[in-house]
Amino acid sequence: MITQLAPSERRGPETASVMDVSPFKPSLVRAVFRDVTSMHVSRPAACAAASVTRTVLTEIIDGARRAAAAEGRKKLIPGDLLSAIDRNVELEVGDKWYDHSPTFQGLTGVLYDAEGVIVPSRKRSRSRRPSAVVGAHRFEAGVKKLLRSQGASAVPAMVRDLDGIASVFLTDLARDAAMVVREDGVKRFGTVTLGMSGEPAPPTFPGDSPRALSRRRGDGRTIGRDDILAATTIQLFGGNLRQRALTEAREATQDTSAG
Repeated sequence: MITQLAPSERRGPETASVMDVSPFKPSLVRAVFRDVTSMHVSRPAACAAASVTRTVLTEIIDGARRAAAAEGRKKLIPGDLLSAIDRNVELEVGDKWYDHSPTFQGLTGVLYDAEGVIVPSRKRSRSRRPSAVVGAHRFEAGVKKLLRSQGASAVPAMVRDLDGIASVFLTDLARDAAMVVREDGVKRFGTVTLGMSGEPAPPTFPGDSPRALSRRRGDGRTIGRDDILAATTIQLFGGNLRQRALTEAREATQDTSAG
């Protein structure tokens, strides 16, 4: 993993307006949550989940743009996605999508039988509820809007991968948020902090520690904003991306109730 630039150094003029972009609407977030849980999702929670997903996709696109620029290209291709993840392990999210995308073939492992013949992957049956992969197309408009906000364009295959990663990531976030509510806080997960040797650890914020997240407020039927923040600490490593996602989610919901 290469040394990362500070956020102020990494983001150029074309990405300055990203915080003003809301590509994933609360109604879309709620639709994803309905596929996972029957719990009510408060408006602050939906806004926080949309913000976290936006932050993750923005960082992936930024890494892909840098990979494309290194080769003198402006349009993003799936190979740029692989390069971005290879350079920054924090971007390896939504990995259930990898089994469904040609971009990641060969990276998730190929099974061989005793004769050395490739074992075909098991056919997946459709569940009664649409999975994150089946519902990935719902994110296409938001992904394209986010690309435009960063002054980027991408081939259809790259849009498809970003679409799928967003869908799987938000679905996983919904599952973890529902678990936080059911277990009345974060019970089973600790903190993992990524950093370069010899560099100071990224700063933490009050309320981000496992101890602070071990208890929750609110009833057992509603997913609130703080439940989304707790789920974010489960989904993302303890590095710069997680801290930025938490900070931007708080900023995105500062005008709403804590919910």
